Amino acid sequence: MHKKLNRLLLILLVIIIAGFLLPQSFTMPVQGATKNSYAQNSFWFYPWGKSITHKGVDIFAKKGTSVHPATYGLVVYKGNIERGGNVVLVLGPKWRLHYYAHLDTITTGLFSPVTTNTSIGTVGNTGNAAGKPSHLHYTINTIIPYPWKIDGSRQGWKKMFYLNPTPWLNQSQHIHI
Repeated sequence: MHKKLNRLLLILLVIIIAGFLLPQSFTMPVQGATKNSYAQNSFWFYPWGKSITHKGVDIFAKKGTSVHPATYGLVVYKGNIERGGNVVLVLGPKWRLHYYAHLDTITTGLFSPVTTNTSIGTVGNTGNAAGKPSHLHYTINTIIPYPWKIDGSRQGWKKMFYLNPTPWLNQSQHIHI
């Protein structure tokens, strides 16, 4: 029994360490999108409706445009929530959660492994985006907080759980066509 527990703990430790060490490749999640498809300064924009602060980037595209994960990972949630509408949450490298919201359709399964070539859904305007132009709301959350990111802005303490996706979107080399 003791050997099995030690083996299980060792496996868990390897998985945790691997999550931090695996490199993160990054691609544009919306097929055909470019730097002109989203506002460069929309991350952590205040004021932003019921959300108070915009904690992601909206990538605008025609309704029904294919959405792929920005990085490989595992789908840990898919479903419908009030503000996000149809959403998919992918656990990626470095223990980061990639949140894809306002999808028109979801085309992936729960606990499915995904790559940057896997379709997870299509661009839409569900949730609190109803009646607005179709777009993908994309957010990167951290499981391990970055306390040095706290600032004096409204809800600034929450900033330690979010990463600005704009630099990665701007540098993404592979654009799905």
